[in-house]
Parts: sequence; C-alpha cells; structure tokens
Amino acid sequence: MSVFTKKHFHDEEAAFTELEEILWPEGPICPHCGSYVRIYALNGVRTKPSKKNPEGVVRHGLKKCGQCRKQFTVRVGTVFEDSHAPLYKWFQAIHLLASSKKGVSSHQLHRILEVQYNTAWFMSHRIREAMREGGLLPPMGGEGEIVEVDETIYGRASTHPKGRSEGKGFRNSMHKNVILSVVERGGSVRSYHVAGSTVNEVVPVVEANVAKETAMMTDKAQLYRDRLAGFASHDRVDHSKNEYVRYEEGRPAIHTNTVEGYFGVFKRGMRGTYQHCKEKHLHRYLAEFDFRYNNRSKLGVEDKERATKMIVGAKGKRLTYRRTNGANPV
Repeated sequence: MSVFTKKHFHDEEAAFTELEEILWPEGPICPHCGSYVRIYALNGVRTKPSKKNPEGVVRHGLKKCGQCRKQFTVRVGTVFEDSHAPLYKWFQAIHLLASSKKGVSSHQLHRILEVQYNTAWFMSHRIREAMREGGLLPPMGGEGEIVEVDETIYGRASTHPKGRSEGKGFRNSMHKNVILSVVERGGSVRSYHVAGSTVNEVVPVVEANVAKETAMMTDKAQLYRDRLAGFASHDRVDHSKNEYVRYEEGRPAIHTNTVEGYFGVFKRGMRGTYQHCKEKHLHRYLAEFDFRYNNRSKLGVEDKERATKMIVGAKGKRLTYRRTNGANPV
C-alpha cells in the first residue's frame, strides 16, 4: 500500500478533517477574534454558481463564530489561505517535499499534481515558508558539545572570458552567493546567506548563534584566526595540506566533515533539482534544507512526522503574490 492511498491525499473533505486535527487539536478557534466557544459548523454551503460549476462547489470545513459572527475555515491565517488548489493536493505536495532529501522541483510538482506550473511554484514557496523557523532561537551547543562552522559558495559559473584563468578554473567568486552554516554534531544546523566570507559578516553570526561553553571547529580560513577565542576551545584543520581529520588523545575527532556533509546534500539538491534559484529566494531554499536536516531520520523523525511539523509551521505565515501597486508581499 502506498502512503497516498490514505483518504486525505485524494478527498477534500477528509483533507479538511485532517488539517483540523493537526491545527485544532482541542477544537476550532476563530482566527478573527480568538474565541473557541460557540463555534458552529455550516454544512452543505456552496459557492455561487458559475459556468464551470452551475451548482456551485461545496465549501468544506466552513465554520461560523457565535462571538464575532464571521465565517472561516481552518485554512485562514495559514499558507493555504485563498489558494485555489485543492487542500488534498497541498497534502501531497507537503509529503513529497518532506520525504525527498534533495527536494522536489516545481516542474515535477506541476506534473505530479496536474496543476499549472505557476501554481506549483507558488505552492512550493509557501511550503518552504512553513519550513522556516521564526522567532528567537536559543544558542546552539553548550558545555561538552561540538559545533562546526564553515562557509561555501553557491551560484552559476561565470561565462565571461576574464572570469577564467587558464588551467586554474575561476579567478574569484564575486558573482556567487556565500552560504554560512553552523552545525552541532549530532544535532541541528542553521544556515545563512551572508554578503561575503569576511570577519564582519561571519563572526557576529557565529557569536549570536553558539553558546560560549561550546567547543568550536573550523578550517584554516584566515577569518577564523584568533576570532573565536571567547569559546571553550577552537580547533582547526588545514584542508590545503590534505588534512581533513585529526585525532588527539583524550579528545574528540577534530574535523568539519559534518558541515561539509550538509553542504554536499544542499549543493546536490540546488544544482540537480533547483537549477534556477534566484538570489532573492535563496533564504527559502536554505530554510527547506535546514528543516529536513533538523528533522532527519537519525534524530527519530520520519516522513509522516516531518510532514506534520511542516503543516504546524504553516500557521501564521501568510504569503501572498506581489501586489499590483508594487508593494512587497506580506
């Protein structure tokens, strides 16, 4: 049996019931006034007739608040609000993104879900917004913990003749994006799109995200030299001398292989699955790969639980198209 044989993956009414159980575990709450008493279910209500649907479409999950007298469904206030795509297709898209290690392209969603490409693209970005961790996060690491820090570059190779050096590839990476990742061994990752691999860009991010009692490990990049002295310890490996791991008696292995492994998955996904990522959307893709890494099977989180966490994260994160007056989306 396939997971997609479950009713909420192909039945709209069952999809609303499933979403209500996830977002309203203690009963419906009015998104307009916050009341949870005197909430009435409006069954059999249909939309206005149209040429496509002369009898109208049933409005599944419709509720009415006895306090403010407004109607609503469980989709109000989430990334699903005002979407014309059926809710059960949202569940399919979420499960695909939750269970695919290197992501799922919008073109693939367009073909699988049988929706228009622009619909699939917007659905995928809304789901990535649901994956994003908002608010202030506690520091990573702590006493006895190890955190690895490294940065990488992502972007298309330059096609300009001056961008190449004979036999040595590209002279610089000024046209590319710099990704900084902070990984706790056996734990979570936090990735950031920074302006460059400089002390002023990298070190403040590390200091704001890692507890001072943590053992830090980096490579031999000059920007880390004498800059992480405030932590419990700071060990470095020299990749230029083919040193990738060092063992010292009575101490854990010194390496940055954990963060390098994260970069490997990220780049295989971005270069193979998401080939046309624009810089303004890069933070959403980072949120997607961070979310899957932080909720991976090794930490005891499987596909179903990962998808449920994504749905819970969809609450309070409304994302709209750019407005006609040029204002940014909200």
